[in-house]
Amino acid sequence: MRFSVLGFFVLGILSAVAGRGQTRFTEMRAPSGVDFRNVSGEPQKKFILSSLGTGAALFDYDQDGDLDLYLVNGARVEDREIVETLPNRLYRNEGGFRFEDVTEAAGVGDSGWGMGCAVGDVDNDGYPDIYVTNFGANVLYRNRGDGTFADVTRPARVGDDGWGTSSVFFDADGDGDLDLYVANYVDGSLSELPTPGSRFNCRWLGADVFCGPRGLGGASDTYFRNDGDGGFTDETRASGLFDESGAYGLGVVAGDFDGDGDADLYVANDSVPNFFFQNDGTGSFMEMALFRGVAYNSEGLAQAGMGVDMGDVDGDGLLDVFVTNFSHDSNTVYRNAGDGLFVDATMRLNLRDESWFYLGWATRFVDLDNDGDQDLFVANGHVYPGVASIDAQSAYEQRNQVFWNRGADGFEDAVFSDGDAMRELYSSRGGAFGDIDDDGDVDAVIVNIDAPVSLLRNDVASRTWLGLRLIGRESNRDAAGARVVVTSESLSQTREVHSSGSYLSSSDPRLHFGLGDALLVALEVHWPSGRTQKLEAVATGSLVTLVEPP
Repeated sequence: MRFSVLGFFVLGILSAVAGRGQTRFTEMRAPSGVDFRNVSGEPQKKFILSSLGTGAALFDYDQDGDLDLYLVNGARVEDREIVETLPNRLYRNEGGFRFEDVTEAAGVGDSGWGMGCAVGDVDNDGYPDIYVTNFGANVLYRNRGDGTFADVTRPARVGDDGWGTSSVFFDADGDGDLDLYVANYVDGSLSELPTPGSRFNCRWLGADVFCGPRGLGGASDTYFRNDGDGGFTDETRASGLFDESGAYGLGVVAGDFDGDGDADLYVANDSVPNFFFQNDGTGSFMEMALFRGVAYNSEGLAQAGMGVDMGDVDGDGLLDVFVTNFSHDSNTVYRNAGDGLFVDATMRLNLRDESWFYLGWATRFVDLDNDGDQDLFVANGHVYPGVASIDAQSAYEQRNQVFWNRGADGFEDAVFSDGDAMRELYSSRGGAFGDIDDDGDVDAVIVNIDAPVSLLRNDVASRTWLGLRLIGRESNRDAAGARVVVTSESLSQTREVHSSGSYLSSSDPRLHFGLGDALLVALEVHWPSGRTQKLEAVATGSLVTLVEPP
């Protein structure tokens, strides 16, 4: 599917999903040609490193109008030795949920022990670049625009040879190019990581398990400012983002949480308080999680944060935060109260008990049924292969969950019929979300640890929708941080452009709005540059491309 720009936008009319009925997910792995299988350490999971899995990205690397797929892979371990590293894979979307492996031709098969990836157009040339985080030195691939990439890690100065996890491209200082934040986990080598039954005597519910992260040395996250000339400068300390305590960062999302026109950062930390870095508008930050109410849950406890996302849960135009956590605990939703504070609304929104025995990872606020509000997708899977023998209510392989947004009634854990792909059991980790087949609903790619990847095609009843692709001019070309309000007769929805969030992954940066039965909507776009653009009577059932006006 190809889309062009005429003036400020062009409508690309896409086919609507026929018929009415329940939202359904179909596993498309076999017909897709995607033969990727994740490898993460050793099957027994003796080390915490082996339990974290990897991530994925959905993005249009060749700018042909559809979403391609990048999958990060890990390594095999025997007796504390890495015996084989598996290359990452890039698959070109050929349409109709068919993909071609173009890894070798594109030159992006990094073979470190991969963790995650972020996608962003760091040089504003119209072609998205890829940043890969590793257990070890990270890699930046610059997109040449001809189907190939160049490893520019060294001249760009973004190697960061720690233990990188999630990362995000965002415009921290509002200068029109994308800066880079990299979450780091544990400071240590494979030979230093303790195993079950070691002298550290790590136990969970009375059973010997691998140690960590508590008791292991943490590592500060890293911030690289884009210099605008192809290089970056490490300004972690100068920007106020250096963490003296050495937290265990796993998930990160960038967004304007306080509505002041600049990009803040929320970081999900494992077993220690989460971070909320408030931006002063110049790219200088202050850690404010405790004061904003998002460091701990309502019981005053630090949780084991894994994945994170932001979205407008209740339709009030403010960005709320959702964090996935360990089992025998709940995932947590922090509702934005609009006065600089957040409130733990997990119980009120019916999200506590439904997640208690699940261990959550990737997540996304997304309107999966096109009814006009943001639902939640959560990828689940335990870290201990023998967990069922420790606790009868737990399982290593778990179903992933969709929570339907029921407005004032909170969220409802979706029940899918027999044969639906959402009933399959895996130990899932990273996940990326986007409309892979351009049919007007949002699909999902989920990485399953030591197993094949899941490609979930979403088929929605015939409600209408609107897709938005934003292109910045004075703003960064990706329009990261742009805020859009879509209004119909019965709905007003607010979204902010971000591919970050989830867990170790990068999602489709195009905005998706489910619109129920609305045929026409009005748009108001607040660009990162400060410009506001308004459009009236925009037809739904289409993808609209908007270019920032001069």
